[in-house]
Amino acid sequence: MNRRGPGLLGAVARTAVVAGTASAVSGRVQQRQQQKWGAQQEAAQQEAARQQAAPVQAAPPAPPADDLIDRLERLAELKKQGILTDAEFEVQKAKILGG
Repeated sequence: MNRRGPGLLGAVARTAVVAGTASAVSGRVQQRQQQKWGAQQEAAQQEAARQQAAPVQAAPPAPPADDLIDRLERLAELKKQGILTDAEFEVQKAKILGG
């Protein structure tokens, strides 16, 4: 008999090697994808936690009481000098007091 190829046993061995290699490559690809998706999910969770932990931006702090008093006194002086009308004085006073 004249053999030209690896024969039946060689073909089976080659098929097993190819199948094993494909299986190993497929497993490695799947592992990499899971790592990648896990990292993305972890990053998303960290971002969500960071946003939840971020302090809510509060209203700007009120000016110190001394500043309010000074501003009201200047406003009263302008009214006393006749520069502001009663209505203008009330509007500006409401602005200073935040109301």
